[in-house]
Order: sequence, then C-alpha cells, then structure tokens
Amino acid sequence: MRNEFGEIVFWLKTSGLRLVVIGGGSILLVRLLRVVADRILRLMADGGEPAVTEREKRARTLASLLRTVGTTLVLIVAVMMALREIGLDITPLIAGAGVAGLAIGFGAQSLIRDVIAGFFILLEDQFHVGDVIQAGGASGQVERMTLRMTIVRDLQGAVHFIPNGEIKVASNLTKEWSRAVLEIGVGYEEDVDRAMAVLTEVGHSLADDEAFGKLVLEPPQVLGVEALADSQVTIRMLAKTRPLKQWEVARELRRRIKARFDREGIQLPYPHRVIITRSSRSAGN
Repeated sequence: MRNEFGEIVFWLKTSGLRLVVIGGGSILLVRLLRVVADRILRLMADGGEPAVTEREKRARTLASLLRTVGTTLVLIVAVMMALREIGLDITPLIAGAGVAGLAIGFGAQSLIRDVIAGFFILLEDQFHVGDVIQAGGASGQVERMTLRMTIVRDLQGAVHFIPNGEIKVASNLTKEWSRAVLEIGVGYEEDVDRAMAVLTEVGHSLADDEAFGKLVLEPPQVLGVEALADSQVTIRMLAKTRPLKQWEVARELRRRIKARFDREGIQLPYPHRVIITRSSRSAGN
C-alpha cells in the first residue's frame, strides 16, 4: 500500500507537475497570442484617418489568423505532450495520424485546394478583412478570413461562406483607393457644355468641402458625353475616393447636382411619349 502511495506521490511530483505546467503554459500562450494580435491592431491603427487604411485591414487579417491558427497549433502540441506524460506512446499515434492524413488527403482534395488558395490569397495580398469584394458569385464586405474560406456579408445582411478554392477571380473594390462613377442625364434641349461646366463646379465645391474633401483624393472629373440615349444625353463623372467611401461621395454628389441643376434651370430628363393622331375624312368628302 505504501509503495502504491509512494508511486502516486512520485507521479504527482513528476508527470503530474509537468501536466500542470503544460496546461498552464498552453493557457498563457493562447492569451499571449491574443495580446499580440490586439497589439498588432493597435500599432497598425491610424486614428487620424477618416477611412480604414490598407495597413489596418492587413493588421485585422493577420490578427484573425494569428488567433485561430496559433491557438490550434498550441492546443495540438499541448495534447500530444499531455498524452506522453500520461504514459501513452504517441509514436504510433503520430504514425497513424500521418497515414490517416495521407488517406484523408486523397479524399479531401477540395479542402487542401481551399487551404492552398487561402495561403496564396494572403501571400499575394489580394484582399483583407474590411475590403469589399466580388468573388465566388457573391459581393460584399469581408468579415473574416481563414485559410479555408472567406466570409462575406452583402448589402442585404446575408452572410456568404466562400471556399477559397472556389475563388477563381476576386474583384477588390476598395484596395488602396476607390472610385465613384456617376452617369448624369440631361435633356436634349439643354446646353451640354453648360451642364458639364456646372458639374465641374459641383465637383470642385465638394473637393473644397471641409467634411467631404477628406474623402476624395482628387477633385471629381467630368469626362464628357458618354451616350446619347432615347430621352437624355448621358454625361459621365468620376471621383477618386478613399477606400469604402465611394458610395458616400456618390450620394452627396447626386444631391448637390440635383440642387444645383434646379437653381440653374437645367432640366433633368424623364421618360415621355409623343402621340400623333390622324383623323380620316369621310368618304363623301
């Protein structure tokens, strides 16, 4: 009985103590990873910028991956070390895991393809958390990225889970800068040159505005007549903006254009139809 008690005490002093160290060390490492991730976000944050910069979006993506991938690796290593301290021989387990991994690899080629594609997305800096993208038949803002999938929320609030291997072409609408494109129609009876001059003035006034001037990188440009439609002359206007601000700038430009056109008496087109009627004379006349 004493020998058994002594063995238990000896195990507690050796393997038991090491198990406590492994568990405590794992918890500390996981917390350290979270602290480092939060630290990266704080260091990369640009508090004075009105929009999220590329550096901030890259920091969010790296922090998210550091939390998920780092925590997973720490837990796997901790479990393997704990099994060895309990007395289990982990060599067959490792060998079996290798064989099982090989077998699973043949049956999970799509999963491997997703992981490899996710790695290259990050390596090539295609997009980050916070970017607005079009990929895999969906469009919206990237909320989360892993090596396996990209999670996108669209304008209606729906969340799309896109496997990275399914992303053949990714269109990033907010990388480094964005662009607001406006198609303004004026009636055929209006002076097109005068309308273009008014649009140029509206663009410069927005660029000089205290609030909206911070959102545009260049004064909006009026490119000229884009199309001669059925009931209007279409004029194209472009504004280079900070990332994610193109929609806000476009809405403000439309509001200012409508107000200015009303003051200048420039008619905005609307669908109308001209009906010509003919009256036939009676046969006796």
